[in-house]
Amino acid sequence: MAENILVRLFEHNNWANQHIIQACSELTEEQLDTPPQSVTKGTIRETLTHLVGAQHNYLSLLTLPPEERIRITPEFTELLEVARLSGDGLLALARDPNSDALREPLRTRDNYLVEPWVIMLQAINHATEHREQINSMLSALGFTPPDLDGWSFGEATSALVPGPK
Repeated sequence: MAENILVRLFEHNNWANQHIIQACSELTEEQLDTPPQSVTKGTIRETLTHLVGAQHNYLSLLTLPPEERIRITPEFTELLEVARLSGDGLLALARDPNSDALREPLRTRDNYLVEPWVIMLQAINHATEHREQINSMLSALGFTPPDLDGWSFGEATSALVPGPK
């Protein structure tokens, strides 16, 4: 398989983030701020804002020196754009495995040294976990959540198609 699997993972991550944000943009203010009826912490709005802000922060950790990293909390109306920009940045890193950003351990604000692949892995896992929490909250509100799994992405990108009969 000649494809860069990491690139595909980040393409899926970006696609899924865009779909969950778009699905939630159809909700009312009250629905966005309804406390969850499960062990999930935070409302849909809070979880989406956290997901997108964290993705931006992961990219900053990978690409900026500690003194230039600024944590953000985007407004709901900014989520699609911030998710797109930070997602594109992570995807660009995945496409260039020889990037300087991926060569050496990075220092976190709390003085840990972390290998760049750990941050890339965390970006994917973190987003997946929170999208599933949001899907659960959408279901609890009576909405059918978007299908965001790998099969759905495969179909959306024509990487999963019916075979000949």
